[in-house]
Amino acid sequence: MTTPDHQSPASRPVVPAARDRIYRSPMGIVGGVLVLALVVWLGCDALFRGHGRVPWLALAVMILVVPLVTAFTLRPAVFANQERLRVRNPFRVIVLPWGELATLRSGYSNEALATSGTKFQLWAIPVSLRARKRAANKRAKAAAQAARGSSGPFAGTRFGMFGGDASVPDVSAGPARAESDKIMDDLRDLHERHGEAEHAQGEITTRWSYEILIPTLAGAVLLAVLLITG
Repeated sequence: MTTPDHQSPASRPVVPAARDRIYRSPMGIVGGVLVLALVVWLGCDALFRGHGRVPWLALAVMILVVPLVTAFTLRPAVFANQERLRVRNPFRVIVLPWGELATLRSGYSNEALATSGTKFQLWAIPVSLRARKRAANKRAKAAAQAARGSSGPFAGTRFGMFGGDASVPDVSAGPARAESDKIMDDLRDLHERHGEAEHAQGEITTRWSYEILIPTLAGAVLLAVLLITG
């Protein structure tokens, strides 16, 4: 008895989806955890030890503040694979197939620009002007050191006067760059490699983060009622 050379769709092995590269802001996460710990500590203290309207006010403030802090610190993330870029911002989740992405821009903020002209900010990849300045200073120092080494009396030698390594550093081998700029370079590389691929086509989808919006609105309403009736 011979076996067929082809397999039915049900018996074919499932090809695993490409794993996401996940980009988040470490400083944002650390700051968010600290702020949440402070809010919960002060809120619980007022909730269990306060008198009169204080516990209700503390509860309303916690319901309002905790989702907002979470939205702007712990929640933002960027997920990228061979098919699409998924941006999780404080109040929205945007899925951008690479084929619908026009470019990725870096200025005072990092942004994804769709082919339709719509702009989406990448909250999870904040721009640090201080980090850019440090990276620029490192590049300038490396270039100056390379220039001195190439024109000094020991140019082209391996060891200096006192036996130290006097070789000229290779500035182009690994230029210093801010971490957010390196991440944007990675995303641009994915876009360049997969932007024209068939599996990277589709429509841009946007979803509101109701798990953040609903408790925030509830806390705001409760706080407003308490303040008005107080």
